[in-house]
Amino acid sequence: MYIMENISKDDIRYKEAERQVKRIKKFYVFLFIYIAVNIFILVLNYRELQPGDTIWQLKYFSLPIFWGIAVVIHGLRTFMPNFMLGSNWEDRKIKELMDKEKQL
Repeated sequence: MYIMENISKDDIRYKEAERQVKRIKKFYVFLFIYIAVNIFILVLNYRELQPGDTIWQLKYFSLPIFWGIAVVIHGLRTFMPNFMLGSNWEDRKIKELMDKEKQL
């Protein structure tokens, strides 16, 4: 049985962990939808084939390929947050915007 430390829900580590769990959950939902929709479309395309046609054509796989690229990028951003925009990008951007606001 896992016993959680007494961590306040106001603790910044708790809030960051909670945000990461939400990001991971969104990624898994996105991945499930990608798989389900693409299987459904491929089955529909397979059923509509004329005699002598083959499913192994680019037109049938272009959606899964390009959407798959988006899934990979989403996964990298979810599990490797520093992959795009570097570490602490959000903090630097917030500071930059606040500094601009002060100058106005």
